[in-house]
Amino acid sequence: MDIDLKPLTANTRYHLMTQSIIPRPIAWVLTANQSLEGQETTYNLAPFSFFNALCSDPPLVMLSIGSKSAENPKDTRQNIIEGQDFVIHLPSVEQAEDVTASAATLDYGDSELLQMNHPQLLEFPGCPLPRLASAPIAFHARFYEVHYLGPAKQAIIYAELLQLHVTDDAISEDREKGRCLIDANKINPLARLGGTHYAGLKDFFAVKRPG
Repeated sequence: MDIDLKPLTANTRYHLMTQSIIPRPIAWVLTANQSLEGQETTYNLAPFSFFNALCSDPPLVMLSIGSKSAENPKDTRQNIIEGQDFVIHLPSVEQAEDVTASAATLDYGDSELLQMNHPQLLEFPGCPLPRLASAPIAFHARFYEVHYLGPAKQAIIYAELLQLHVTDDAISEDREKGRCLIDANKINPLARLGGTHYAGLKDFFAVKRPG
């Protein structure tokens, strides 16, 4: 079947794209809500699968984040642009339910962490925000640039990666090549499909490079 995308609604195109561009990595983003003076800081946590790496020098990633409504950007988008620093987690398959729970739309300032099963936050040295203890990978990221695309002004946020945390049992050193190796089996990354469907990576294999 060939499908002409131009005459379709944005919503229809969205569902076709998310079901065909698969699997996608999930950026599980922790940001600080902007608190009023004297109030305790709360944290926003939300998943985004319009996300990927762009460049290694500088180390940049992109996030595509929309709005709650025509007047209000999503909380993560607002917090990144205003607060600059944030944490990107890559969740494991075991965290699928918590990832889904954190996608709930809440009033600004209400924390998605309260929707999860006993979340634990740990200090992320060098980062003003904590990280989730349960996530196998976490990046300290900082806002770099934003572009707005389309009539709905979708925000394409570029962020520079400043630090990386990898769970200890998933990383080792390749002294011969002078670099680190991350074991994808130990990470067991959660991948996004269409709708509420997810996938794990069951078969890992390597292909010999030519030459």
